[in-house]
Amino acid sequence: MYTVLLTFLLWFTSLSRVKLSISEGSFHPTDLLAVFKQTTSSTRSHIRAAVLLYNTIEIIREMVYTHTMAELNHTELLSSEDMETLLDATGCSTEMKRPVCKSDCLSERYRTITGHCNNRQTPLLGAANTPYARWLPPEYEDLHGAPRGWDPQHSYHNFILPPVRAVSQEVLYTQNENISLDVSLSHLLVEWWQWIDYDLTLTPQSPSTTSFKMGADCTHTCSRDTPCFPIWIPLSDPRAGLQSCMPFFRSAPSCVGQSAMWYHREQLNIVVYGSMVYGSSEELSLNLRNCSSHLGLLSHNQPHSDQGLAYLPYLQETISQSMTRKTLTSMGNLTFCFHAGRPQGVANEHLGMIALHTLFLREHNRLAEELHRVNPHWGPDTLYQEARKILGAVHQVLTWDHYLPHVLGNKEYSKLIPPYDGYDPKVDPSITNVFSAAAFRFAHVTVHPVVSRLGPGHQLHPDNPPMPLHHSLFAPWRVVEEGGIDPVLRGVLLSPAKLQAPEQMMVEELTERLFQAQEGLPLDLGALNLQRGRDHGLPGYGAWRELCGLPIPANKSEFAGILGNVGLVRKLLALYGTAQNIDVWVEAISEPALPGGRVGPLLACLLAKQFRALIDGDRCAEEQITKTQSLSVSRIICDNTRIRLVPLDAFIRTLHAEQLLPCTHPNVTHLNLSAWKEPDTDIDECSNQLSACPVNLQCSNTPGSFICSGMHAYIRSFHTG
Repeated sequence: MYTVLLTFLLWFTSLSRVKLSISEGSFHPTDLLAVFKQTTSSTRSHIRAAVLLYNTIEIIREMVYTHTMAELNHTELLSSEDMETLLDATGCSTEMKRPVCKSDCLSERYRTITGHCNNRQTPLLGAANTPYARWLPPEYEDLHGAPRGWDPQHSYHNFILPPVRAVSQEVLYTQNENISLDVSLSHLLVEWWQWIDYDLTLTPQSPSTTSFKMGADCTHTCSRDTPCFPIWIPLSDPRAGLQSCMPFFRSAPSCVGQSAMWYHREQLNIVVYGSMVYGSSEELSLNLRNCSSHLGLLSHNQPHSDQGLAYLPYLQETISQSMTRKTLTSMGNLTFCFHAGRPQGVANEHLGMIALHTLFLREHNRLAEELHRVNPHWGPDTLYQEARKILGAVHQVLTWDHYLPHVLGNKEYSKLIPPYDGYDPKVDPSITNVFSAAAFRFAHVTVHPVVSRLGPGHQLHPDNPPMPLHHSLFAPWRVVEEGGIDPVLRGVLLSPAKLQAPEQMMVEELTERLFQAQEGLPLDLGALNLQRGRDHGLPGYGAWRELCGLPIPANKSEFAGILGNVGLVRKLLALYGTAQNIDVWVEAISEPALPGGRVGPLLACLLAKQFRALIDGDRCAEEQITKTQSLSVSRIICDNTRIRLVPLDAFIRTLHAEQLLPCTHPNVTHLNLSAWKEPDTDIDECSNQLSACPVNLQCSNTPGSFICSGMHAYIRSFHTG
């Protein structure tokens, strides 16, 4: 019935695609955010198909019907045959096609880079470039996926949702000086959270910077028209005289499976566990390898080293036409960004991420070299795969056994995450939407506003003075020119995390100075988090309490009993009207922490539920975990830096340098690789099936490789603006 119409609409929507275009001299904070959400070719193919699908359905709806969708049964719009035709024509059928899983020994021994075929029965579960899972159905404002709050006058439980910037200003905003410090935990806990967050979730935003219907530039309009979903600035806001709204782009939609009869908007996760070091696509993983090495090493930086130790390779750039070589030369080596497993140079976001990326690049190469000494008959691909397998297990041990008990509290951890009992193919390890867009953003309220770097004596050093957080953003040159990663690691080991408290939520470095530059006003991370949750259709606070078996507050008194703070309850109810409406992220971080932990009951439930699914649904977890349980972050620092004194538990705050242990201390345990020893006669058929590493791909073809050339003037302005 709709075949001719579909053909026309697909052609029409293809004309409406607008590529991200950034020219020198017109950079704004949203430009940088957009660039760092750009993707590899495989992801762009998926997004293109999904955008075509979504836009075509929207046009069909508007052209065929004049009355509101609320009056329609959604199955009246497209038959199952129409939907199949549409999925095929847009390319979504291809993108969501069930992969064929190999049954050879290589496939049994090593996980795929993309995460496909981890689950043999359902090979897309937990893979990169698949939709986030849902524990609760989305609550969009209408049937076709408008975000919560899309219509400012739409009511929920008889109340209108407040502007997210108002929530940020009235509930979250905390002056940098008005914070309490965590007396127990180090800032490494915060850095490790972001390291794991970036390893598990990455949601691409819309590939276009202009609205689909009207063609308006989303960075300069306050009109709501997908993908533009601007953040309104209330009249009482200090920014009210400077801007009417803050630009915000909706997350790109994802494709749906071939059996879908109706398309409701879902979002895409484009990474898979282990991606920080190795990438989530074959293209990127090969790009990161040193294919000239017979040891299975990852590529490292050639122009520079950190006292003889490796830096990350530079993201080889294509010099944009708007930038002259003379301009680049005048900037010296500051024009480069580091290249790692996260797409588009996100490793450069701040100094802590650069340090951890560098640390684990070195650890992979150290493991590969040690494995070569243990098994000199192993070839480079076996060494690469075995080192990758060990490092994956190390990350699981450090996260599940070392990090999570500090977050949940030992008692809650024991209750919610029982001892690992082996792989369960019935468990879906996919990251859930609420985890990505809300729950695992909890640690934003523990970020310290000052970045401390310490000298060899673990004291402040005149060459590396403390700096405000926004001066450490996208500043890879600070590592190369200001002492390497050792001062950064000493700083996070000995500096405390910020303590979350009802009147001390999110520091102004994040709400008022995020991506501060000479052009464009800074972004607000708290408002971005809230808007993202609404964009993804996350239900309100009460629905998640119910999911976790927790009581839902029926009145102000019960609400105050849950939060333990009458003043905070008054603020939230004045904004939202009812606890049912409160955005899950802001309410979850408002709950008082459980004993010994740093999150309340709702976050403990959601985090434990996700991390338990990740480990129970991982087919490759079991074999290596028992062999790597003795390893610690401190040992990895000892093995890969010039730091010789470390804490026993790197997540616990060390008050005085005298409490640190030498790397030679028996409690700073080595990983004994003799367990991986194989006799020369044990070269099996599986090893022979490992294909030789192909010629390394050229980074110059990497999308967005202009980041540190075309955008360098903007990035540098963080530190002068």
